[in-house]
Amino acid sequence: MKILYCHQHFTTPNGAGGIRSYEFARALVEAGHEVTMVFGMRGGLGVTMRPCERTGNQIGEIDGIRLIGLPFGYSNRQSIRERMGIFLGFAWQSLRLALREDYDLIFATSTPLTAAIPGIAARWLRGKPFIFEVRDLWPELPKAMGMKNPLLLGGMWILEGLAYRSSVGCVGLSPGIVEGIQRRSSDGHPVALIPNGCDLDIFHPGLRGSIDVPGIEPGDFVAGFTGAHGRANGLDAVLAGAAELKQRGNHRIKFLLIGDGSEKARLMAQAEAEGLKNVIFLPSMPKKELAAITASLGCGLMFLDNIPAFYRGTSPNKFFDYLAAGIPVVNNYPGWLAEMITEAQCGAVVPPSDPVALADALERLASDPEGCRSMGAHARQLGENQFSRDALATKFRDFLESNAGVKNPIRHE
Repeated sequence: MKILYCHQHFTTPNGAGGIRSYEFARALVEAGHEVTMVFGMRGGLGVTMRPCERTGNQIGEIDGIRLIGLPFGYSNRQSIRERMGIFLGFAWQSLRLALREDYDLIFATSTPLTAAIPGIAARWLRGKPFIFEVRDLWPELPKAMGMKNPLLLGGMWILEGLAYRSSVGCVGLSPGIVEGIQRRSSDGHPVALIPNGCDLDIFHPGLRGSIDVPGIEPGDFVAGFTGAHGRANGLDAVLAGAAELKQRGNHRIKFLLIGDGSEKARLMAQAEAEGLKNVIFLPSMPKKELAAITASLGCGLMFLDNIPAFYRGTSPNKFFDYLAAGIPVVNNYPGWLAEMITEAQCGAVVPPSDPVALADALERLASDPEGCRSMGAHARQLGENQFSRDALATKFRDFLESNAGVKNPIRHE
């Protein structure tokens, strides 16, 4: 089967960012399918690309996956207007590819929601089966985060419903996302829960060692956050916890924040203004370099802003990296991940926006190395038993194969 796979933010293990689409596409190739990945070009991809004289796009190949890079680089440092232009430009160019490429099934993954547009067009104009993967619920999530523009919210609502109704099946990354899809889909519409997973061969406890970063001394307990520094991530809670520890005179617990985003410059300036020498910032880095640091952390921070839509509606890559690395996870918002951490005894759950509770939890972990080792072992076991990337990739492949034969009843090629 030939599959056109659209993911605007695709990257590889040699780059920085989540590699779910790379791993899933590789699993499809290993099963004998042909995969063409369409994505937006950006730095840090980790693959050599070359210009295509006929189309002007960038083309390449990795592990049997054919690559088509479109000239729409993205950063969450950009303004909303800039990002909207990039999203729409990528959707338009992807749509053009969807109307002329040779394939049997089109798969598109959000975010952004506009990633569904080429799939919708392929479904109704070419009769191609379309499967849509939902990583965030739109417009529910933007509305919960304070978006008020009725035109944007209304447009998202229409596009979301059209995407579900045009697809022959959907994939949701969390229980809340699956429930949201089912609410707006017809009865019996195939929906699979396939969360983000653990790259057990990349992240593992065997990489554990010292952290060679200025500001971190031998014997420090390091709580790390490895992900986007955007508004949704609620990293002001880290600074509040750091200020509480500073006030207590505890200088041996350090916070290491690795990543990039629209809030990073402000957070760095605030940390400097408050004299928070226990907060250290690093830029995004390739996955393999990140894996060694992650395994060496005292714990991983799973932080988000306190928005109820996040409780069951997210599936963050960093959480699964922490599990694979075999380190305790400290979570600061309720929901399905907090419930899992508590049940598996693989970390600590603290109330949102409570720097005292955060400082208390970190001091308990820092003073109990044996307890941390036990929690880390439970984390790795949870990752192996329930979130192995290979097992999830097999489930993904089976779902695509089982729905690939569904045709558009209005028009066939």
